[in-house]
Amino acid sequence: MPAAEDRLRKPPAERFAGEEHHLDLAAALASLRRERHPPVAGHRQITVSHHGPVRLVLFAFDAGGRLPEHSTLGFVTIHVLRGALRVGTPKGRYELTAGSLLALDPGIPHDVEATEESDMLLGIYPPGRAAG
Repeated sequence: MPAAEDRLRKPPAERFAGEEHHLDLAAALASLRRERHPPVAGHRQITVSHHGPVRLVLFAFDAGGRLPEHSTLGFVTIHVLRGALRVGTPKGRYELTAGSLLALDPGIPHDVEATEESDMLLGIYPPGRAAG
């Protein structure tokens, strides 16, 4: 385990401690883009909230950055904060720009490609019982 002074970020136990969290996404993205390590697959990411099965993950993509096809057991939201993303699913391709949000049911395979430098907030939410 790296020494505290070698860490890029506060440990998750510190980041997620407490009952309330104010998230400054612009500041978090600026910090993410300044990190000294190179991006992996053209992006950097940080989980900004993780409580139980709910997770919010901030992504800073370089132009051409990608996430290969994957799926999750939870509902997914892909919210483009800046730039443009192309998201592929079995039903088609979505061209998303700043302010767009794509919601996917659990288990839907999808991939993500940044067509320009872009920022994204990913939400993963547990499946729940249908209202009825």
